[in-house]
Amino acid sequence: MDLFGLKSLLICVLIFVPLERIFALRPQQKILRKGLGIDVIYAVFNGALTKVCVLLMATIIISAAALLVPEGVPNAVGGQATWVQIIEIMVVADLGVYAIHRAFHAIPVLWKFHSIHHGIEELDWIASFRAHPVDQIITKVVSLLPVFFLGFSTEAIAIYFLIYTGHALLLHANVRINFGPLRWLIASPQFHHWHHAGHRDAYDKNFASQLSIIDVLFGTFRVPGSAMPEKYGVDDPIPLSYLGQFGYPFLQKPQEHENAEIGAVKPAPDA
Repeated sequence: MDLFGLKSLLICVLIFVPLERIFALRPQQKILRKGLGIDVIYAVFNGALTKVCVLLMATIIISAAALLVPEGVPNAVGGQATWVQIIEIMVVADLGVYAIHRAFHAIPVLWKFHSIHHGIEELDWIASFRAHPVDQIITKVVSLLPVFFLGFSTEAIAIYFLIYTGHALLLHANVRINFGPLRWLIASPQFHHWHHAGHRDAYDKNFASQLSIIDVLFGTFRVPGSAMPEKYGVDDPIPLSYLGQFGYPFLQKPQEHENAEIGAVKPAPDA
């Protein structure tokens, strides 16, 4: 087990459970909510698979970069101040996340994998872990390929991962925290909750993982005042078990393929 092993999960519990009690968006939402057990499985086991894939990818890309990239490039990039590298990694990686995230929503075969994450009906910090391994791996490859290729330092990449992980947990958390004017620059819980919203006017919005300004620039930003979504989820028949969710994208019926050709399945319309 890696960063998302049992010890790290316990640390997250000690941080985010009190945070969700103090700044609760929905105070009535239970800590032991429906689907919590599945999310724990994702948190404990999916991280190990993702870590192996990222390490393998990094090894391959760094080896290729040594042959293809002039030696001065990684020396210059990795020689910058660590804090400068971290900011640059955030920008480069989040542009990749934005692009592949939009693809997961627009391409039917990819949506089948991504719909597992959007099948969550009660958002909290641990819900951030519920993502199909194929979704996670493809997203990591696309977003981190240029990071490893350009030669950012190991220290900067490690700190970026810590910031990214904590931010991802906060974005899904059951909290109401006002980012003020910073919401136009940095992704907030409100920003990401609207990405999960089961409201038709919120479809295909807020794709960035850390920098909401990317959505502002590409016209996909939606944060309506101080309002929060009333509901989350999709109308896809998402299985309730971990194994069922793992196999769901691979077990499409012929009719589903036929429907997929005319557009990805979207969340259920408002009642």
